[in-house]
This record gives sequence, structure tokens and C-alpha cells, in this order.
Amino acid sequence: MTMYVYALRQIKNIRKSSKMIKSMTGFGRAELIDEEKKITVEMKSVNHRYLDINMRMPKKFSVFEASIRSLLKEYIQRGKVDVFITCEDYTQSRVSVKYNRELAQQYLGYLQEMSRDFHLEGEINAALLSRYPEVLTMEEQTEDEDEMWSALEGVIRRAAVQFVEARTKEGTELKRDILEKLKNMEEKVELVEKRSPVIIQEYREKLETKVKELLADTQIEESRIAAEVILYADKICTDEETVRLKSHIKHTMSVLDEKEGIGRKLDFIAQEMNREANTILSKANDLETSNLAIDLKTEIEKIREQIQNIE
Repeated sequence: MTMYVYALRQIKNIRKSSKMIKSMTGFGRAELIDEEKKITVEMKSVNHRYLDINMRMPKKFSVFEASIRSLLKEYIQRGKVDVFITCEDYTQSRVSVKYNRELAQQYLGYLQEMSRDFHLEGEINAALLSRYPEVLTMEEQTEDEDEMWSALEGVIRRAAVQFVEARTKEGTELKRDILEKLKNMEEKVELVEKRSPVIIQEYREKLETKVKELLADTQIEESRIAAEVILYADKICTDEETVRLKSHIKHTMSVLDEKEGIGRKLDFIAQEMNREANTILSKANDLETSNLAIDLKTEIEKIREQIQNIE
């Protein structure tokens, strides 16, 4: 596959995945193996408020750190991401022996001079000269940075694509679970709404019975009873809270279909839903309504836990 075709596929993958909800946890791995080397890139992530990239790689790749960070930002918006890069060199072709002829010639000259000065006998050969410091040295040849980056970039991009695919797959499961919980919330809100007029009617009947017991056969003024019922109804009324809760639920569903950066928005909406559920619970003067409000708070807390995983 040519780099041009590969780049086009990368762009297509990015555009496709950007339209889907993604989790902040994921894993990706890719390798490049040829006759000279093996480069391995592994990526894994957990939840984080912002994008926090930590890298471990061979020293020779450190020059590309800024480029790697810039590249990863094309694929990732949030999360604590750990990137591990390793490189195995299969060849010694980059290591060469350097012969310092000038220095060897100086050693030879001094050895010959010492032989003449002290009337020494003995053959001076190449093996002897090669043992002297700096006559023969090992040198590692530097690699071409453009070639190094071209190889490294391709492996990182393939690992990043796999990483995003894993996040997207988990994000799909998160979305399904959150939608299911939102449906449960809608059902409980409807039950709260249905229960509200029943509570008021039950209160009116209890009030009338109590007053009759206290006043015996004395005639009860209907207006007095009605006024008391109205005060009670106003005190326990949760119409505003249920309307807002239903609006928040629908808003959450619509946000789940947005393209990107939805985690923070969903977290804020969940806080608002929890506030409405708390108000319903505080107003509840009925066991059934109290239980429904507690169930709502439980579902909201579960949703908030899932939202923490969304990018």
C-alpha cells in the first residue's frame, strides 16, 4: 500500500470515527518489521479531564516527541494516554570501524625512534599498532531523520487507528447503556406525574375524614377544605421538576448523537438532573413518590459514572 493510499484511508477512518461516541479507555498496537528493524507502538488510556500524553521511547526517537504529540491530537481529545515505543535493530550496518592513519603513523614513528635510541630489536606490525588508543575506533552511523520519522509515523498512525476503534466500540456500548437508563428514568418520571393528582385526592379524603371526626355532625365549609387542599398541593407540586427532568433526558439523548467533545456537556446535564431529583425527593410526602425519586437518583448516578468514561 502506498503512503498516499494509506493517508486517504486514515482520513476516512478519522472522519467516520469522529461521528461516533468514544470511550476514554482504549488500547492500540502496531508493528513495523523489515530486514533492518522492528518498531512497536502500544497505546492505552484511562479517564482524565484533559488530554495527558505520556511517552516512553528510545533516545533516538526523542527528537520526534513534539511531532508525535501533534499527531496524536488528530485522534484523541481527552484521556490519560500512555504511549510505549520500542525499536529492535536487526543489523550492525550502522556501526563502522574508523582507522586513524595519521595517529598510527605517529605511533610508528615514535616506536621506530625508540628502537634506534635504545638499540631494541623486534618487528613492529599492524596488529601491534592497532592496539594503541584511537588507532581503530567504532562509530555508529547516524540515521536519516526523514526516513526514521516516515517509518515511525506510519506505525503510530496504525496504532492510533486501532486505539480509536477500540474506544469507539466501547463508546457504542456506553451509549446503549445510557439510553437504556434514560428510558428507565422517563418511565419513573411519568409515574411521578401520574401519582401527583392521586396524592392530592388522597389528602383531601383524609382531611375531610379528620375534620368530620373532630366536628362531628357540624357542617363543613367546602371552601375551607378546598383552600387547605390547594395549599397542600402547592407545597408538594413537582410539575416544574418533572418537566425539566423530561427536558434534560431528551437533551441528553440528543447530545449522545453529537460528533465530539460531549463528555463535559453530559456531565453538566447529569448534575442538573440530579438537582431536580433531589427537589422531588424533598417535596415528596408520599412513600411511593419518595421511592420513585430515590430510583431516579440511583439511575442518574449510574449515568454519571458512565459519562465519566466518555471522551
